[in-house]
Amino acid sequence: MVKSSRARRYDLDLVFHALADPTRRTILRDLSRRERSVGELAKPHRMSLVAVSKHLKVLERARLIDRRRDGSFHLMTLNPAALRSADEWLRFYEQFWSEKLDALKTFLEREDA
Repeated sequence: MVKSSRARRYDLDLVFHALADPTRRTILRDLSRRERSVGELAKPHRMSLVAVSKHLKVLERARLIDRRRDGSFHLMTLNPAALRSADEWLRFYEQFWSEKLDALKTFLEREDA
């Protein structure tokens, strides 16, 4: 099967699924500051390394983070390109709702006059 250029784009369903969890959002915020090991990412959370690893796999599947090995350590970094695709999708709808809300405001102001 030939993959189109669309197939190479980030899967928004996976991105938004990953962003739906507060623990994963915290992990992304921590990675926005610098690369971290799995242990460093797990430390502030009251959960096992296995549970944190499951969160990391969701983030990796959405391509929000990248993993590299340094000896026995797994180091994670943020991949902002995946967030960019979600941001572009949201901006489209932000523009749509802004226009609709502006029209409603104008209508209500006319009604008051």
